[in-house]
Amino acid sequence: MAKEYDIVILGGGTGGYVAAIRASQLGLKTAVVEKEKLGGTCLHKGCIPSKSLLRSAEVFAQTKNGEEYGIIAKEIKLDFQKVQIRKQRIVDQLHRGVQQLMKKGKIDLYHGVGRILGPSIFAPVAGTISVEMNDGNENEILIPKHVIIATGSRPKTLNGLEIDGDFILSSNEALELSNVPSSVLIVGGGAIGIEWASMLKDFGSDVTIIEYANRLLPSEDHDISRELEIRLKKKGIRIVTNAKILTDTVQKEKTTATVQVEVNGERLAYSAEKILVCVGRQANIEDIGLENTDIQVNQGVIQVNDYFQTKERHIYAIGDVIGGLQLAHVASREGMIAVEHIAGLNPEPLDYSLVPKCIYSSPEIASVGWTEQEAKEKGLNLKIGKFPFRAVGKALVYGQSDGFVKLIVDRDTDDVLGVHMIGPHVTDMISEAGLARFLDAASWEVAHAIHPHPTLSEALGEAAFSVDGKAIHL
Repeated sequence: MAKEYDIVILGGGTGGYVAAIRASQLGLKTAVVEKEKLGGTCLHKGCIPSKSLLRSAEVFAQTKNGEEYGIIAKEIKLDFQKVQIRKQRIVDQLHRGVQQLMKKGKIDLYHGVGRILGPSIFAPVAGTISVEMNDGNENEILIPKHVIIATGSRPKTLNGLEIDGDFILSSNEALELSNVPSSVLIVGGGAIGIEWASMLKDFGSDVTIIEYANRLLPSEDHDISRELEIRLKKKGIRIVTNAKILTDTVQKEKTTATVQVEVNGERLAYSAEKILVCVGRQANIEDIGLENTDIQVNQGVIQVNDYFQTKERHIYAIGDVIGGLQLAHVASREGMIAVEHIAGLNPEPLDYSLVPKCIYSSPEIASVGWTEQEAKEKGLNLKIGKFPFRAVGKALVYGQSDGFVKLIVDRDTDDVLGVHMIGPHVTDMISEAGLARFLDAASWEVAHAIHPHPTLSEALGEAAFSVDGKAIHL
Protein backbone atom coordinates (compact mmCIF):
# COMPACT_ATOMS: atom_id res chain seq x y z
CA MET A 1 0.00 0.00 0.00
CA ALA A 2 1.36 3.44 -0.96
CA LYS A 3 2.13 5.75 1.97
CA GLU A 4 1.66 9.52 1.89
CA TYR A 5 4.05 12.08 3.36
CA ASP A 6 4.54 15.82 3.42
CA ILE A 7 8.26 15.35 2.70
CA VAL A 8 10.35 12.38 1.60
CA ILE A 9 14.12 12.87 1.78
CA LEU A 10 16.43 10.77 -0.39
CA GLY A 11 19.57 10.34 1.69
CA GLY A 12 20.10 10.20 5.44
CA GLY A 13 23.45 11.97 5.60
CA THR A 14 24.06 15.16 7.57
CA GLY A 15 21.97 17.31 5.23
CA GLY A 16 19.20 14.75 4.95
CA TYR A 17 18.71 13.87 8.60
CA VAL A 18 18.97 17.51 9.73
CA ALA A 19 16.32 18.44 7.17
CA ALA A 20 14.14 15.60 8.47
CA ILE A 21 14.46 16.77 12.07
CA ARG A 22 13.59 20.35 11.11
CA ALA A 23 10.58 19.09 9.16
CA SER A 24 9.45 17.10 12.18
CA GLN A 25 9.77 20.19 14.38
CA LEU A 26 7.45 22.00 11.98
CA GLY A 27 4.83 19.24 12.19
CA LEU A 28 5.44 17.82 8.70
CA LYS A 29 5.01 14.09 8.20
CA THR A 30 8.46 13.02 7.06
CA ALA A 31 10.30 9.96 5.78
CA VAL A 32 13.96 9.37 5.00
CA VAL A 33 15.23 6.82 2.48
CA GLU A 34 18.81 5.69 3.13
CA LYS A 35 20.55 2.79 1.39
CA GLU A 36 23.38 2.49 3.92
CA LYS A 37 23.62 4.01 7.41
CA LEU A 38 22.13 7.18 8.84
CA GLY A 39 24.75 9.88 9.07
CA GLY A 40 26.07 9.31 5.58
CA THR A 41 29.58 10.10 4.41
CA CYS A 42 30.32 12.64 7.14
CA LEU A 43 29.66 10.26 10.00
CA HIS A 44 30.89 7.00 8.48
CA LYS A 45 33.43 7.82 5.75
CA GLY A 46 34.50 11.43 6.21
CA CYS A 47 34.38 14.11 8.89
CA ILE A 48 34.12 12.07 12.07
CA PRO A 49 36.36 9.04 11.38
CA SER A 50 39.07 11.16 9.74
CA LYS A 51 39.11 13.61 12.65
CA SER A 52 39.36 10.72 15.09
CA LEU A 53 42.45 9.48 13.24
CA LEU A 54 43.85 13.00 13.10
CA ARG A 55 43.46 13.33 16.86
CA SER A 56 45.29 10.06 17.47
CA ALA A 57 48.06 11.19 15.12
CA GLU A 58 48.31 14.49 17.01
CA VAL A 59 48.57 12.77 20.39
CA PHE A 60 51.19 10.34 19.05
CA ALA A 61 53.32 13.14 17.60
CA GLN A 62 53.02 15.25 20.74
CA THR A 63 53.89 12.31 22.99
CA LYS A 64 57.07 11.68 20.99
CA ASN A 65 58.02 15.29 21.72
CA GLY A 66 57.10 14.99 25.39
CA GLU A 67 60.59 15.94 26.62
CA GLU A 68 59.86 19.52 25.55
CA TYR A 69 57.18 19.57 28.24
CA GLY A 70 59.29 17.76 30.82
CA ILE A 71 57.55 14.43 30.19
CA ILE A 72 60.01 11.58 29.63
CA ALA A 73 58.73 8.18 28.50
CA LYS A 74 61.06 5.26 27.90
CA GLU A 75 59.13 3.74 25.01
CA ILE A 76 56.40 5.19 22.82
CA LYS A 77 54.65 2.85 20.43
CA LEU A 78 51.71 3.15 18.09
CA ASP A 79 48.97 0.50 18.24
CA PHE A 80 47.11 1.29 15.05
CA GLN A 81 44.50 -1.36 15.71
CA LYS A 82 43.49 0.51 18.88
CA VAL A 83 43.45 3.74 16.89
CA GLN A 84 40.93 2.17 14.53
CA ILE A 85 38.89 0.70 17.39
CA ARG A 86 38.62 4.14 19.00
CA LYS A 87 37.55 5.66 15.69
CA GLN A 88 34.80 3.08 15.23
CA ARG A 89 33.59 3.48 18.82
CA ILE A 90 33.08 7.21 18.26
CA VAL A 91 31.29 6.61 14.95
CA ASP A 92 29.01 3.98 16.51
CA GLN A 93 28.10 6.23 19.43
CA LEU A 94 27.15 9.10 17.13
CA HIS A 95 25.25 6.72 14.84
CA ARG A 96 23.13 5.57 17.76
CA GLY A 97 22.49 9.20 18.62
CA VAL A 98 21.19 9.97 15.12
CA GLN A 99 18.93 6.92 15.25
CA GLN A 100 17.48 8.15 18.53
CA LEU A 101 16.87 11.59 17.06
CA MET A 102 14.89 10.01 14.22
CA LYS A 103 12.75 8.09 16.71
CA LYS A 104 12.26 11.20 18.83
CA GLY A 105 11.02 13.08 15.78
CA LYS A 106 8.73 10.21 14.71
CA ILE A 107 10.47 10.19 11.33
CA ASP A 108 9.95 7.05 9.24
CA LEU A 109 13.13 5.44 7.93
CA TYR A 110 13.29 3.20 4.87
CA HIS A 111 16.47 1.20 4.37
CA GLY A 112 16.89 0.89 0.63
CA VAL A 113 17.44 2.64 -2.67
CA GLY A 114 14.90 5.34 -3.48
CA ARG A 115 14.09 6.34 -7.05
CA ILE A 116 11.90 9.16 -8.29
CA LEU A 117 9.06 8.04 -10.57
CA GLY A 118 7.52 10.09 -13.32
CA PRO A 119 3.81 10.92 -13.55
CA SER A 120 1.83 7.76 -12.83
CA ILE A 121 -1.31 6.39 -11.24
CA PHE A 122 0.06 7.59 -7.90
CA ALA A 123 0.51 11.27 -8.83
CA PRO A 124 0.01 13.50 -11.89
CA VAL A 125 3.56 14.90 -11.57
CA ALA A 126 6.97 13.35 -11.02
CA GLY A 127 7.93 12.80 -7.41
CA THR A 128 6.51 9.51 -6.20
CA ILE A 129 9.33 7.48 -4.64
CA SER A 130 9.82 3.76 -5.21
CA VAL A 131 12.04 2.23 -2.55
CA GLU A 132 13.90 -0.98 -3.35
CA MET A 133 14.21 -2.32 0.17
CA ASN A 134 17.54 -3.72 1.37
CA ASP A 135 15.82 -6.64 3.08
CA GLY A 136 14.54 -7.98 -0.22
CA ASN A 137 10.91 -7.30 0.56
CA GLU A 138 8.56 -5.84 -2.02
CA ASN A 139 9.22 -2.25 -3.07
CA GLU A 140 7.63 0.45 -0.94
CA ILE A 141 5.80 3.27 -2.71
CA LEU A 142 5.92 6.68 -1.03
CA ILE A 143 3.75 9.57 -2.21
CA PRO A 144 5.15 12.88 -0.94
CA LYS A 145 3.95 16.41 -1.45
CA HIS A 146 7.62 17.41 -1.60
CA VAL A 147 10.91 15.60 -2.18
CA ILE A 148 14.38 16.63 -1.00
CA ILE A 149 17.31 15.02 -2.81
CA ALA A 150 20.25 14.71 -0.41
CA THR A 151 22.17 11.76 -1.85
CA GLY A 152 25.62 13.23 -1.20
CA SER A 153 28.83 12.48 -3.08
CA ARG A 154 31.68 10.03 -3.43
CA PRO A 155 35.44 10.44 -4.04
CA LYS A 156 36.42 11.32 -7.60
CA THR A 157 38.92 9.17 -9.42
CA LEU A 158 41.31 9.79 -12.30
CA ASN A 159 41.41 7.70 -15.46
CA GLY A 160 44.40 5.42 -15.08
CA LEU A 161 44.37 5.81 -11.30
CA GLU A 162 41.28 3.74 -10.63
CA ILE A 163 40.83 2.70 -7.02
CA ASP A 164 41.90 -0.91 -6.45
CA GLY A 165 41.86 -0.91 -2.64
CA ASP A 166 45.41 -2.26 -2.60
CA PHE A 167 47.93 0.12 -4.15
CA ILE A 168 45.57 2.94 -5.11
CA LEU A 169 43.12 4.25 -2.50
CA SER A 170 40.50 6.91 -2.03
CA SER A 171 39.79 8.38 1.39
CA ASN A 172 37.16 5.64 1.86
CA GLU A 173 39.74 2.85 1.69
CA ALA A 174 42.35 4.85 3.61
CA LEU A 175 40.00 5.06 6.60
CA GLU A 176 40.04 1.26 6.83
CA LEU A 177 43.80 0.74 6.69
CA SER A 178 44.94 -1.99 9.05
CA ASN A 179 48.40 -0.51 9.44
CA VAL A 180 50.28 2.69 8.69
CA PRO A 181 51.94 2.47 5.24
CA SER A 182 55.66 3.14 5.14
CA SER A 183 55.21 5.62 2.29
CA VAL A 184 52.29 7.41 0.65
CA LEU A 185 51.98 9.48 -2.50
CA ILE A 186 49.01 11.84 -2.16
CA VAL A 187 47.51 13.11 -5.39
CA GLY A 188 45.83 16.44 -4.63
CA GLY A 189 46.77 19.29 -2.32
CA GLY A 190 43.26 20.36 -1.38
CA ALA A 191 41.69 20.09 2.07
CA ILE A 192 41.32 16.28 2.06
CA GLY A 193 44.84 15.69 0.75
CA ILE A 194 46.35 18.07 3.30
CA GLU A 195 44.57 16.41 6.22
CA TRP A 196 45.74 12.97 5.13
CA ALA A 197 49.29 14.18 4.54
CA SER A 198 49.47 15.70 8.01
CA MET A 199 47.94 12.65 9.67
CA LEU A 200 50.04 10.01 7.93
CA LYS A 201 53.26 11.95 8.50
CA ASP A 202 52.48 12.21 12.21
CA PHE A 203 51.83 8.46 12.25
CA GLY A 204 55.27 7.89 10.71
CA SER A 205 54.70 7.57 6.95
CA ASP A 206 57.01 9.06 4.35
CA VAL A 207 54.63 11.47 2.55
CA THR A 208 54.75 13.23 -0.81
CA ILE A 209 52.00 15.57 -2.08
CA ILE A 210 51.48 16.01 -5.83
CA GLU A 211 49.40 19.11 -6.69
CA TYR A 212 48.40 20.21 -10.20
CA ALA A 213 48.04 23.90 -9.26
CA ASN A 214 50.95 26.20 -8.42
CA ARG A 215 50.25 26.05 -4.68
CA LEU A 216 48.56 23.98 -2.00
CA LEU A 217 44.97 24.88 -1.11
CA PRO A 218 44.48 27.04 -4.22
CA SER A 219 41.09 28.31 -3.00
CA GLU A 220 42.53 29.67 0.26
CA ASP A 221 44.31 32.98 0.84
CA HIS A 222 47.83 33.08 -0.65
CA ASP A 223 49.43 33.82 2.72
CA ILE A 224 47.77 30.74 4.22
CA SER A 225 49.01 28.52 1.39
CA ARG A 226 52.54 29.85 1.75
CA GLU A 227 52.62 29.33 5.52
CA LEU A 228 51.15 25.85 5.19
CA GLU A 229 53.83 24.80 2.72
CA ILE A 230 56.54 26.02 5.09
CA ARG A 231 55.04 24.10 8.02
CA LEU A 232 54.50 20.85 6.09
CA LYS A 233 58.03 20.91 4.71
CA LYS A 234 59.29 21.47 8.25
CA LYS A 235 57.44 18.28 9.22
CA GLY A 236 59.32 16.45 6.45
CA ILE A 237 56.57 16.27 3.83
CA ARG A 238 57.68 16.59 0.21
CA ILE A 239 55.54 18.95 -1.87
CA VAL A 240 55.47 18.99 -5.67
CA THR A 241 53.34 21.70 -7.29
CA ASN A 242 52.68 22.51 -10.96
CA ALA A 243 52.66 18.75 -11.32
CA LYS A 244 50.66 16.60 -13.72
CA ILE A 245 50.21 12.92 -12.96
CA LEU A 246 50.82 10.82 -16.08
CA THR A 247 48.19 8.24 -15.24
CA ASP A 248 49.13 5.90 -18.09
CA THR A 249 52.53 5.31 -16.47
CA VAL A 250 51.34 3.59 -13.28
CA GLN A 251 53.31 0.43 -12.48
CA LYS A 252 52.43 -1.90 -9.62
CA GLU A 253 55.04 -4.16 -8.12
CA LYS A 254 55.07 -6.42 -5.06
CA THR A 255 55.07 -3.75 -2.39
CA THR A 256 55.05 -0.42 -4.23
CA ALA A 257 53.37 1.51 -6.99
CA THR A 258 55.28 3.90 -9.25
CA VAL A 259 53.91 6.74 -11.35
CA GLN A 260 55.54 9.38 -13.50
CA VAL A 261 54.81 13.06 -12.92
CA GLU A 262 55.43 15.92 -15.32
CA VAL A 263 56.83 18.96 -13.51
CA ASN A 264 57.72 22.05 -15.56
CA GLY A 265 58.24 19.91 -18.64
CA GLU A 266 60.40 17.34 -16.85
CA ARG A 267 59.32 13.77 -16.14
CA LEU A 268 59.96 12.45 -12.65
CA ALA A 269 59.11 9.05 -11.18
CA TYR A 270 57.63 8.68 -7.68
CA SER A 271 57.15 5.41 -5.83
CA ALA A 272 55.21 4.63 -2.67
CA GLU A 273 53.54 1.77 -0.86
CA LYS A 274 50.18 3.50 -1.36
CA ILE A 275 48.85 6.13 -3.75
CA LEU A 276 46.03 8.12 -2.17
CA VAL A 277 43.82 9.96 -4.67
CA CYS A 278 42.31 13.16 -3.22
CA VAL A 279 41.03 15.12 -6.22
CA GLY A 280 37.59 16.14 -5.03
CA ARG A 281 34.17 14.55 -4.85
CA GLN A 282 31.50 13.57 -7.37
CA ALA A 283 27.76 14.04 -6.81
CA ASN A 284 25.63 10.90 -6.41
CA ILE A 285 22.95 11.61 -9.01
CA GLU A 286 22.90 8.31 -10.86
CA ASP A 287 20.09 5.76 -10.52
CA ILE A 288 17.78 8.01 -8.49
CA GLY A 289 15.26 8.66 -11.27
CA LEU A 290 16.28 12.12 -12.43
CA GLU A 291 15.54 11.02 -15.99
CA ASN A 292 11.86 10.78 -14.99
CA THR A 293 11.77 14.48 -14.14
CA ASP A 294 12.51 17.87 -15.70
CA ILE A 295 15.33 18.45 -13.18
CA GLN A 296 18.32 20.12 -14.80
CA VAL A 297 21.88 18.88 -14.32
CA ASN A 298 24.93 20.93 -15.27
CA GLN A 299 28.54 19.78 -14.93
CA GLY A 300 27.47 16.81 -12.85
CA VAL A 301 25.42 18.65 -10.24
CA ILE A 302 21.70 19.44 -9.84
CA GLN A 303 20.65 23.01 -10.60
CA VAL A 304 18.61 24.78 -7.91
CA ASN A 305 17.40 28.27 -7.00
CA ASP A 306 18.10 30.23 -3.82
CA TYR A 307 15.68 28.04 -1.87
CA PHE A 308 17.08 24.80 -3.32
CA GLN A 309 14.13 24.12 -5.59
CA THR A 310 14.88 22.28 -8.81
CA LYS A 311 13.02 22.96 -12.06
CA GLU A 312 10.38 20.64 -10.58
CA ARG A 313 9.34 23.14 -7.91
CA HIS A 314 8.08 20.50 -5.46
CA ILE A 315 11.44 18.68 -5.65
CA TYR A 316 14.38 20.23 -3.80
CA ALA A 317 18.08 19.29 -3.71
CA ILE A 318 20.71 20.05 -1.05
CA GLY A 319 24.28 19.22 -0.09
CA ASP A 320 26.96 17.80 -2.31
CA VAL A 321 24.55 16.97 -5.16
CA ILE A 322 24.25 20.70 -5.95
CA GLY A 323 28.02 21.37 -5.87
CA GLY A 324 29.40 24.53 -4.30
CA LEU A 325 30.84 24.21 -0.81
CA GLN A 326 30.69 20.47 -0.14
CA LEU A 327 30.72 20.72 3.64
CA ALA A 328 28.52 18.98 6.21
CA HIS A 329 27.46 22.20 7.95
CA VAL A 330 26.54 23.72 4.59
CA ALA A 331 24.34 20.74 3.72
CA SER A 332 22.64 21.02 7.11
CA ARG A 333 21.82 24.69 6.64
CA GLU A 334 20.66 24.12 3.07
CA GLY A 335 18.34 21.38 4.33
CA MET A 336 16.85 23.63 6.99
CA ILE A 337 16.25 26.42 4.46
CA ALA A 338 14.61 23.99 2.03
CA VAL A 339 12.27 22.65 4.71
CA GLU A 340 11.39 26.11 6.00
CA HIS A 341 10.63 27.20 2.43
CA ILE A 342 8.36 24.18 1.99
CA ALA A 343 6.61 25.15 5.25
CA GLY A 344 6.07 28.70 4.01
CA LEU A 345 8.34 30.36 6.58
CA ASN A 346 10.11 32.60 4.02
CA PRO A 347 13.69 31.83 5.14
CA GLU A 348 16.65 34.00 4.16
CA PRO A 349 18.75 32.55 1.31
CA LEU A 350 22.16 31.25 2.34
CA ASP A 351 25.04 33.69 1.90
CA TYR A 352 27.96 31.36 1.21
CA SER A 353 30.49 34.07 2.04
CA LEU A 354 29.38 33.66 5.67
CA VAL A 355 30.26 29.94 5.78
CA PRO A 356 33.33 29.09 7.91
CA LYS A 357 35.70 26.54 6.36
CA CYS A 358 38.01 24.34 8.39
CA ILE A 359 40.96 22.06 7.65
CA TYR A 360 41.98 19.84 10.55
CA SER A 361 45.61 19.23 9.65
CA SER A 362 48.56 20.10 11.84
CA PRO A 363 48.68 23.09 11.65
CA GLU A 364 44.94 23.71 11.51
CA ILE A 365 43.47 26.14 8.98
CA ALA A 366 40.20 28.06 9.15
CA SER A 367 38.67 30.87 7.13
CA VAL A 368 35.49 32.79 6.47
CA GLY A 369 34.69 35.39 3.83
CA TRP A 370 36.83 36.69 1.00
CA THR A 371 40.54 36.17 0.48
CA GLU A 372 42.74 39.19 -0.10
CA GLN A 373 42.91 38.30 -3.79
CA GLU A 374 39.12 38.03 -4.13
CA ALA A 375 38.58 41.37 -2.42
CA LYS A 376 41.13 43.06 -4.69
CA GLU A 377 39.44 41.58 -7.75
CA LYS A 378 36.22 43.28 -6.61
CA GLY A 379 38.03 46.60 -6.75
CA LEU A 380 37.79 47.29 -3.03
CA ASN A 381 40.14 49.54 -1.12
CA LEU A 382 41.62 47.27 1.56
CA LYS A 383 43.53 47.35 4.80
CA ILE A 384 45.04 44.19 6.24
CA GLY A 385 45.61 43.15 9.83
CA LYS A 386 47.90 40.26 10.73
CA PHE A 387 49.06 38.90 14.07
CA PRO A 388 51.39 35.92 14.74
CA PHE A 389 50.72 33.22 17.31
CA ARG A 390 54.33 33.49 18.49
CA ALA A 391 53.26 36.70 20.29
CA VAL A 392 50.40 34.91 22.12
CA GLY A 393 51.21 33.51 25.53
CA LYS A 394 48.75 30.60 25.35
CA ALA A 395 50.28 29.46 22.04
CA LEU A 396 53.71 29.34 23.67
CA VAL A 397 52.26 27.39 26.58
CA TYR A 398 50.75 24.94 24.13
CA GLY A 399 54.06 24.60 22.32
CA GLN A 400 52.35 25.51 19.03
CA SER A 401 53.28 29.09 18.17
CA ASP A 402 53.61 28.92 14.38
CA GLY A 403 51.00 30.61 12.21
CA PHE A 404 48.90 33.75 12.32
CA VAL A 405 45.48 35.38 12.09
CA LYS A 406 44.78 37.67 9.12
CA LEU A 407 41.88 40.10 8.66
CA ILE A 408 40.77 41.57 5.32
CA VAL A 409 38.93 44.85 5.93
CA ASP A 410 37.21 47.39 3.66
CA ARG A 411 39.12 50.63 4.18
CA ASP A 412 36.12 52.77 3.26
CA THR A 413 33.54 51.12 5.56
CA ASP A 414 35.79 49.30 8.08
CA ASP A 415 33.69 46.15 7.47
CA VAL A 416 35.41 42.81 8.02
CA LEU A 417 35.44 41.06 4.62
CA GLY A 418 37.41 37.96 5.49
CA VAL A 419 39.31 36.24 8.28
CA HIS A 420 42.02 33.64 7.67
CA MET A 421 43.82 31.62 10.32
CA ILE A 422 46.55 29.02 10.43
CA GLY A 423 47.81 27.67 13.73
CA PRO A 424 46.73 25.93 16.93
CA HIS A 425 43.01 25.23 17.38
CA VAL A 426 41.93 27.80 14.80
CA THR A 427 39.04 25.56 13.76
CA ASP A 428 37.57 26.27 17.19
CA MET A 429 38.31 30.00 16.92
CA ILE A 430 36.73 30.67 13.53
CA SER A 431 33.16 30.88 14.86
CA GLU A 432 33.83 34.31 16.39
CA ALA A 433 35.00 35.50 12.98
CA GLY A 434 31.94 33.92 11.41
CA LEU A 435 29.70 35.82 13.82
CA ALA A 436 31.54 39.04 13.01
CA ARG A 437 30.87 38.47 9.31
CA PHE A 438 27.22 37.55 9.98
CA LEU A 439 26.66 40.72 12.00
CA ASP A 440 28.57 42.81 9.44
CA ALA A 441 30.97 43.86 12.18
CA ALA A 442 33.67 46.47 11.80
CA SER A 443 37.25 45.59 12.63
CA TRP A 444 37.22 48.04 15.57
CA GLU A 445 34.24 46.15 17.05
CA VAL A 446 36.17 42.88 16.90
CA ALA A 447 39.20 44.63 18.41
CA HIS A 448 37.23 46.13 21.29
CA ALA A 449 35.47 42.89 22.21
CA ILE A 450 37.42 41.71 25.26
CA HIS A 451 39.40 38.55 24.56
CA PRO A 452 40.38 36.78 27.80
CA HIS A 453 44.02 36.27 28.70
CA PRO A 454 45.67 33.87 28.28
CA THR A 455 43.77 32.40 25.34
CA LEU A 456 44.50 31.72 21.70
CA SER A 457 41.58 34.01 20.79
CA GLU A 458 43.74 36.99 21.72
CA ALA A 459 45.34 36.60 18.29
CA LEU A 460 42.04 37.55 16.62
CA GLY A 461 41.60 40.65 18.80
CA GLU A 462 45.20 41.72 18.19
CA ALA A 463 44.85 41.13 14.44
CA ALA A 464 41.81 43.42 14.47
CA PHE A 465 43.82 46.10 16.30
CA SER A 466 46.69 45.65 13.84
CA VAL A 467 44.38 46.60 10.93
CA ASP A 468 44.96 50.21 12.02
CA GLY A 469 48.50 49.65 13.29
CA LYS A 470 47.43 49.49 16.93
CA ALA A 471 48.36 45.93 17.95
CA ILE A 472 49.48 45.93 21.57
CA HIS A 473 51.89 42.99 21.67
CA LEU A 474 53.64 43.46 18.35
